[in-house]
Amino acid sequence: MQKLNYDDISSICSGMAMLLHSGTGTADALALVAADMEGTKIQPVLKHMADEADDGMTLTKAFENEGCFPSHLTALLAVGERTGHTEDSFRSLSDYYESRSRMSRQIRDALIYPMILLIIMLVVIGVLLVYVLPIFNSVYQQLGGRLTGIAGGLFKLGQVLSKLMPVLCVLLLALTAFIIAFAVSDSFRDRVTGLWRSKFGNRGIAWQAASAHFASAFSMGISSGMELEEALDLSAGLLEGVPGAKEKCDSCRDMLMEGSALSDALKTSGLLPEAECRLLVSAVKSGSTDRCIADIAERMSYKSERAISGLVSRIEPTLVIVGCLLVGLILFSVMMPLLNIMSSIG
Repeated sequence: MQKLNYDDISSICSGMAMLLHSGTGTADALALVAADMEGTKIQPVLKHMADEADDGMTLTKAFENEGCFPSHLTALLAVGERTGHTEDSFRSLSDYYESRSRMSRQIRDALIYPMILLIIMLVVIGVLLVYVLPIFNSVYQQLGGRLTGIAGGLFKLGQVLSKLMPVLCVLLLALTAFIIAFAVSDSFRDRVTGLWRSKFGNRGIAWQAASAHFASAFSMGISSGMELEEALDLSAGLLEGVPGAKEKCDSCRDMLMEGSALSDALKTSGLLPEAECRLLVSAVKSGSTDRCIADIAERMSYKSERAISGLVSRIEPTLVIVGCLLVGLILFSVMMPLLNIMSSIG
């Protein structure tokens, strides 16, 4: 079975946390969560897991056997069972994957709207160059003139585009299909964002989001009873594919092994921003490291979401302005000579 989306995982973990908190056994909890997800593709999987748990299998093993849950989930759940924090692990995982789902939707919106605007802009400009300019050129020829300057160059460009129209239509359809797939398919969107992360994930908003995911996973590991090094290794898996991330994680781990303070190791390695690491200094002394890291993760997630929203708010008006300017330039370059000719005739 293919990997589940973030919403499904969050719902399962949330249900398990609530049922375990009420004292329900693991097998019964899985059966009840399966009943709540009636009609979905995951229901048979949960029922099978409930049967396995009823036969004495551990929760971690039941989740691992299905192959549709992230390794990060099963690893954290294993620690939760080992340390007696299974309920806390499920609650933390629910919050984490809900955050990932929200981030995924924001990335989708951040790319879809600008791409739709771009397609509309290209279609409008293409129609002007391929179909409208030839009409103006015919008018000029009837008046004994021809398109020159910018208008003449645009007319020639339109002739070239007219010859390439079949290819351009195929490309436009491919771009439209890409947008539709990106909007409706979580797996396709994850592959696209994963490819982007592997190329540019160590800079800008991409690294800001990756750092927020790392902080969230690190917080969950510590709250579940993991040692710092173990929690770091688990969280490092979420940065797999991000350029330079493995080196930063290895550097942080080495410093922790040498006895460096957690805040110094995270700051020096570059895994977390300096401002966030300063908050850890007093938190470590007071014994509230897990709570502080959870707050840092929440703050970083909020900042990354705001950064994405800010990017969208800048891209959309920029495309509209550029599109209007291009259309205005085309019409202006054509209409001004025509007005001159008409004034001469008058």
